[in-house]
Amino acid sequence: MTEQQYNIPEVLVSVSWSSGQIAEKAFASSFQVGRDPECEIPVADSVVSRHHAEVVFLAGKWWVQDCGSANGIFVNGQRVERIAVDGALEVELGRNGPRLRLRVEQPVPVESDTKKPARSMADYQEHYFGDGDDGDAGEHTIMVRQAFAQVQKKQKRKYGAVIAVVSCLFVAAVSVAVYMHLQVEKQKQLAGEIFYTMKGLEIEFADLLDTARETDDSATIARIEQYKKQAEELESSYTEFVDNLGTYKSISPQEQAILKTARAFGECDILVPADFTKEVLNYIKKWKSSKRLVNALGKAEKKGYTIPIARTMLYYYLPPQFFYLALQESNFNVNALGPKTRWGIAKGMWQFIPETGSRYGLHTGPLAGERKVDPQDDRHNFAKSTIAAAKYLRKIYDTDAQASGLLVMASYNWGENRVIRMVRAMPNNPKERNFWQFFKKYRDKMPKQTYDYVFYIFSAAVIGENPRLFGFDFDNPLLMAEK
Repeated sequence: MTEQQYNIPEVLVSVSWSSGQIAEKAFASSFQVGRDPECEIPVADSVVSRHHAEVVFLAGKWWVQDCGSANGIFVNGQRVERIAVDGALEVELGRNGPRLRLRVEQPVPVESDTKKPARSMADYQEHYFGDGDDGDAGEHTIMVRQAFAQVQKKQKRKYGAVIAVVSCLFVAAVSVAVYMHLQVEKQKQLAGEIFYTMKGLEIEFADLLDTARETDDSATIARIEQYKKQAEELESSYTEFVDNLGTYKSISPQEQAILKTARAFGECDILVPADFTKEVLNYIKKWKSSKRLVNALGKAEKKGYTIPIARTMLYYYLPPQFFYLALQESNFNVNALGPKTRWGIAKGMWQFIPETGSRYGLHTGPLAGERKVDPQDDRHNFAKSTIAAAKYLRKIYDTDAQASGLLVMASYNWGENRVIRMVRAMPNNPKERNFWQFFKKYRDKMPKQTYDYVFYIFSAAVIGENPRLFGFDFDNPLLMAEK
């Protein structure tokens, strides 16, 4: 793996807003911008969150990243989660909010004693077969040099020793290639460990996050802030590992969109199986073959469903992309009616059966046992049923699915039957109970209905992140919801 160290350049920062300004300051290490007076750049403006944004130096560049603020950060009118500072950059803290200006010189890469640039084959030949001092050489290098020395002696007596030299070169080259591959795999495994540590932390704090929505207790809020800081640090470390691995550099923009969506749903993007990516692309083709996606999204927008659904999911610390689950369930039809089953008739946009609806606060009307729309049934109430759906999804996310968004989908579809039992048979931790493990273990046993369900929702979410990349003529429907 090629690695470099950098001389960290200072980043020059200034802020201006309607009622104040901060003169240009220089920083050589990470700092935060927010309304909290303890931030290195305190900005006293109501649109700014207490800890709004952070500026960090990673992989040779300064980056500005959102700290989960209420109003987001914007560059050229577009909301972003993270953006590199290339030369100069102006960031709005909230739409039309205070302007954060950053200026930095490009970092100059310097050679490190411990992390050297990737060698050429000539470098390896000189390293293993040159006249270098054995004092600084490793055991493997010394062994190769000694072997080559013996070959040189024989070469004086026998021309056939040339074959041995070529063989040694080949063995050395293969050894180097294997070593480099193992190093990449180690980095990949370490990144995976960091990712699933994040997931474990999320599960650990699930109940506290739930409590925090209902209380103003200062001790609870302080613990939440501590959790968020830990989560942000882990997220930053994981992102740096993924960047260093170059996972996204060697694949197409379409495949990049799939990996990013997997990560948005709480799945480990660097461990996405190749056959999963291929299948998602197949389902995207299915969406392109009909008008269903375009028509359903148009209906959601016209009825005013899009933003409330996405923001309800965010309120319950869920990916807003669960918006597409309602698309698959009912095409955003609040009057949708399911077939009769032994668990009753599913009704409404989120297709709750009576028992599950009641469990999450939905009153079932007098027509619960008939395939008829019932005005007295809360399952047909958009606002109430959407909140119930978010609570139900959150519950699955925290318990059975272990913070795996795709397992949440599978469980929601067949939650009262086979799939949930299959999930519960898996180890009770995010590293071993996630969709990639489920997909590997149960792909042949997974009900066709649930298989289609997961892939249709996920592929719709992939399209939604950048519709025009996949040939659709509309904008990301969730973009406004996150502003």
